[in-house]
Amino acid sequence: MADDRDFVSVRYLVDDVEAAIGFYTEHLGFTVRRNFAPAFADVVRGPLRLLLSGPTSSAARPMPDGEEPAPGGWNRIHLIVDDIAAEVRRLKGSGVTFRNEIVSGPGGQQILLVDPSGNVVELFQPAAGTP
Repeated sequence: MADDRDFVSVRYLVDDVEAAIGFYTEHLGFTVRRNFAPAFADVVRGPLRLLLSGPTSSAARPMPDGEEPAPGGWNRIHLIVDDIAAEVRRLKGSGVTFRNEIVSGPGGQQILLVDPSGNVVELFQPAAGTP
């Protein structure tokens, strides 16, 4: 098993670790690295290690001022795809929820989808000729 330092790690707070594992492995091609559900799991895709922290994990404990960490928001992981339209059709066919439709910009096309806890994932197809 690769060392944790070999990955770029992102932590998402999730409402249900098992549901999050299912979402990322079934829909987005991640594989399970560790599973300590219901508290925590980590899944990987290439060099990305996604830490899925449930309500009983240490990452979900209240801050000293009483603020409680929660899933959702606008920060997101960014996954590059070869054919965004085909990926959107496939994922919509699987019942995945999207926040918007595909939008185009000078660098390519993107769309935002959400995991079962409301965390955002961006699918991005670079414009032709963009490295």
